[in-house]
Amino acid sequence: MHDEFLCHVTGYGTCDGRRIGVPLGTYRAPTLALALWWLRDRASWIADRLDPQPEAEYFPAGALVPVADTVLDVPAVMRAWCADPVQQELVAEALAAGRLIRIAAVDDTTEYELLAESVDAVRMHRTTSTLFTPVA
Repeated sequence: MHDEFLCHVTGYGTCDGRRIGVPLGTYRAPTLALALWWLRDRASWIADRLDPQPEAEYFPAGALVPVADTVLDVPAVMRAWCADPVQQELVAEALAAGRLIRIAAVDDTTEYELLAESVDAVRMHRTTSTLFTPVA
C-alpha cells in the first residue's frame, strides 16, 4: 500500500502558438482518502468557476454567454466524475497500486488536468532510472 500521494491540478492553453501549462494547485496527501478528497474538491472547484450562476449580482448584464452545443461541458464532466462511486473506486485502486492517474477535460480553449501519483512510486521510478542509466 502506498502511503503518500502527490496531487496536481493544471490548466493548459495556447499562447503564441505554444502549449502553456498553468499550475492551479498542488497537494501532498498523507493518505489515499485525503488524495481522493482533494481531487474531488479541485474538480468541484473547477466546475464552480467555469459554470457560475448567470444571475449573480457581480456579473454585468451580458458578461456570460452560452457556449455552442459542440463544446464539451467541462463543469458537467468534472461534477459527474466527483459523483461517480465506480470512478472513485477505480482511481483509489490505481493509486493504491502505485499507478499515476489522470483526469482531464477539454473545452474549446483550455484543458483541465487532475493528476495524482504515489510518492513511493515516484521515488522507486527515480531510483531505478538512476540505477540503469546507460553509459556511453
